Amino acid sequence: MSWFVYIIESDDGSLYTGITTDLQRRFKQHSIGVGAKYFNGRSPVKFVYTEGDHDRSSASVREFEIKKLSRLEKKQLIQRKLLEYQ
Repeated sequence: MSWFVYIIESDDGSLYTGITTDLQRRFKQHSIGVGAKYFNGRSPVKFVYTEGDHDRSSASVREFEIKKLSRLEKKQLIQRKLLEYQ
């Protein structure tokens, strides 16, 4: 089973990092308030970063690495990923 690491931008401009096996299902869960308490009082707006092809263990390690980054470093990670697709 393939796992994803993701960053969601919320309506207050903050960034939330998580892991899942199904991005669309997880976004919907965040939207209806199921799962992460982070979204109590916030709403997810969009995925700003996704990274696939992980197993459960490597996804958790990568999630932890990203969560340790500063906001500026997360923005730079997101920007680098955008540039890869251009």
